Amino acid sequence: MFNLKAKKPPVTMNYRLKAAVLLFSLLTTTTQLFAQTADATDQFRTWSIGFNGGISTPYTIISDNKTQDFTSPDIQYSYGVYIKNQITNSFSLRADFLSGKLKTDHSQERFPSGDYIYSTSNTKVNWSASLSGNFIFAHLGIVQPYLTLGGGVLNYTSQLYTSHIRKFYNPNTSSGFFVPAGLGLKIDLARGVNLDIGYQVNFVSSDNLDGYIYGSNNDKFSFTHIGLEFVLGNSSKPQLSAQNKHKSRNGGYIPWTRNVKAPVQPVPIKPTPVQQIPVDSDQIKHDQLKKDLDSTNARLARLTVDSDGDGVPDVKDKCPNTPPGTKVDSAGCPIVLPVVKQQIEYEVKEEDRSAVKTAVQNLEFFPGTSIIHGYSLNGLDKVADLLKKTKLHVRLEGYTDNSGKADDNLKLSNERAEAVKLYLVGRGVKPAQIETVGYGSANPVASNKTASGRRLNRRVEFVLY
Repeated sequence: MFNLKAKKPPVTMNYRLKAAVLLFSLLTTTTQLFAQTADATDQFRTWSIGFNGGISTPYTIISDNKTQDFTSPDIQYSYGVYIKNQITNSFSLRADFLSGKLKTDHSQERFPSGDYIYSTSNTKVNWSASLSGNFIFAHLGIVQPYLTLGGGVLNYTSQLYTSHIRKFYNPNTSSGFFVPAGLGLKIDLARGVNLDIGYQVNFVSSDNLDGYIYGSNNDKFSFTHIGLEFVLGNSSKPQLSAQNKHKSRNGGYIPWTRNVKAPVQPVPIKPTPVQQIPVDSDQIKHDQLKKDLDSTNARLARLTVDSDGDGVPDVKDKCPNTPPGTKVDSAGCPIVLPVVKQQIEYEVKEEDRSAVKTAVQNLEFFPGTSIIHGYSLNGLDKVADLLKKTKLHVRLEGYTDNSGKADDNLKLSNERAEAVKLYLVGRGVKPAQIETVGYGSANPVASNKTASGRRLNRRVEFVLY
């Protein structure tokens, strides 16, 4: 397949600055609106910044590799930074900036020879800016699980490679809207310092994130990350996100039980036969902390789960649900032995050969180029109609005259065969029906000593099968 899309102009630094200013303005304005109804949050610290890094991959837990443009996603590294404003103890607005890489192998379509049309796609996420709402749905002591959902702008550069003709295609830079959605776990390590662990799926509004358009699904990618969050402001104030939902009489939030000192009540002095046993608050806090840590360790242990028992953890397994006893490679995919493919025979009629012969006789290129003469296109149109109607395959064999160097002639013969294929694909023929090969100046059909002979030798022959 050939990527015939026109490249979009690169996004300038001015565009990046506008996107960042827009997100920051929206964050500030929305914060002011929420602040009008917030309950006495000035006694807490609400602003924070965070840094994170982790692995990014086109594979997500909500989709199957068979529905993606490429079937074998790889793991790359990405990193991000964010600024957050806590509106209430459970809801905050967060502006994220992300950069990193994506890589995936083995396109859905193949050539008749079995080679993938595109062997690899490399995508660099130059930058992304998004604004998200962050909702803490439970306060479990020092642990707060949360959900996040938002929207933003993504700028990326994609590069395609193919092993069939051993070339790569020019990189393409694009920008578009995307929706980040995810879940995570925040753990309070110290006063004003939090550990942030999360998993995020980014839904892109287009299908060219990997540079390859296939099927009807838009592209997506995941970002599994871990990082630190630092709360800004006066260190004597607690952070709002760590507070329980109960309100005090003056309208503020009551901190955790471990931060609240019980008021001293006067105790009358009188003899009592039985003394009341005090509650061991330290033991209660210790038990709760142990319970929270056990829960966190159980979640982290899932990263080493090997569901199909092939020896490759699920997080690295590109081919899940492998049958028992199947030999797999380091990516968890079955090791496939070479299969001898049986050639499909087609009955080529005489009128078909006649149409192809006429096209070959009328096909001519300008000397030293792969540019086809305009009067040759009529014959190529008939060949295109024949291939679409009969589903036949054709092998295009390119030739040159003996002018110039042998290496240059071999390269030019390949380019001429590819030029004919590109024209036929543009007329509706499937790329899988066409095979190309170049032979340089070999097998001349006329003498190269005359101009008319060299003209006949600049040709592409068609072999139907």
